[in-house]
Amino acid sequence: MGAVEAGLRRARTAGLLAAQRTAVRGMALAGDPVARMATMPADGDVYGQYERIRERGPIARSRLGALALTSRDLCDEVLRNPAFGVRARAATSESEGTAELGLGPLEGSFLGLDPPDHTRLRRIASPAFRPRAVRGAAVRVEATLHRILDALEGRDRFDLVADLAQPFPVAVIADLMGVPLDDPARFAHLGQVVGQALDGVVSLRQAAELRRASAEMAALFGGLAEQRAREPSDDVVGVLAAAVADGRMTRAEYVASCSLLFLAGFETTVNLVGNAVAALQHDRELWERLVAEPALAPVVVEETLRHDPPVQMTSRIAMADSTIGGRPVPRGSYVLALLAAAGRDPQVYREPGRFSLDRAGEPEHLAFSGGVHYCLGAPLARLEGEVVLRVLAERLPGLHPAGRSTRRAGVTLRGDASYPVARGARRV
Repeated sequence: MGAVEAGLRRARTAGLLAAQRTAVRGMALAGDPVARMATMPADGDVYGQYERIRERGPIARSRLGALALTSRDLCDEVLRNPAFGVRARAATSESEGTAELGLGPLEGSFLGLDPPDHTRLRRIASPAFRPRAVRGAAVRVEATLHRILDALEGRDRFDLVADLAQPFPVAVIADLMGVPLDDPARFAHLGQVVGQALDGVVSLRQAAELRRASAEMAALFGGLAEQRAREPSDDVVGVLAAAVADGRMTRAEYVASCSLLFLAGFETTVNLVGNAVAALQHDRELWERLVAEPALAPVVVEETLRHDPPVQMTSRIAMADSTIGGRPVPRGSYVLALLAAAGRDPQVYREPGRFSLDRAGEPEHLAFSGGVHYCLGAPLARLEGEVVLRVLAERLPGLHPAGRSTRRAGVTLRGDASYPVARGARRV
């Protein structure tokens, strides 16, 4: 492609992105509830907006061309229904002239594929993330956390996100996959770049960041594949590299799958830890209860996933004429499953807006999605959350906020960008 042609393409793409931003802002000003949600500031009242969408019924139609679901049962129905897939989203982007603005390093991974390709690729990666395999790594996971806390021992104050919630899951997934951890902060940044792209690419600068992230991931995992060819291993990278060697996976699929497992393996856990601690600190009695009974850590994790999940929503496209809750849904319809709104469905959960450690007899949340796309890393995320909360309650019982937290930008992923805390008096 010549320089002139490339410049014209960039200008055309910039124009499309600007037109899209203007259109969404205009719909938000006109009162479209989904457009308002998409344009909210980072510290906006997102749960209040979900309730305004819920007021329009369990299936709310947006001028953005989406059907927004706030009902827990309807979200579950769509996520489990094979008539609703994910692959058609690529065709939607292409038709809008922005196909190159995808998910960067994750483009081509099983995150964006339907069966049978999704099934083939996921089957290769899944053994390392099954509950039994994850439980076998529990000692290493906890040792990793203690090393991080030991390094913070001389500091009365630190940032929960930058100093703990980010480096901990980065180190865990790097160890599990066999990725050298030479620059944890850089990996965390790449995770943020890709995570923000889940809301859609809005500028050429963001598109350039994604291209750089893709190049970095390709270089990293390409080099590791060559190393594994010389020195086979049974870590995740070794298993996927072997799948390339025996023809079960292409080189491009290997890079995309490794990128997905690595980046998604820590990005959502960062938010899970921050959201859980924030909820407990908001109601100090809950924190004191965990301190008195650290075995409640798994309960705190599940309630966080219901009450304030790291992944707020996911989308599907009707692959054929179908129905949702008995309502006709034409082929090609874009469906937005608001997982966070589903977790606060008043038809399903008692006092849905209250963070409670005493829930019983209520359906499981949908924070890990559902159906064939149920989160592969759910067992690891649960373990990491439980370990962090239990160990914090044991080692830092006086932990408390030491300043104002700031929310990360974005709609799909929800969490803190910064959360200053102080350790307080250590309990003997």
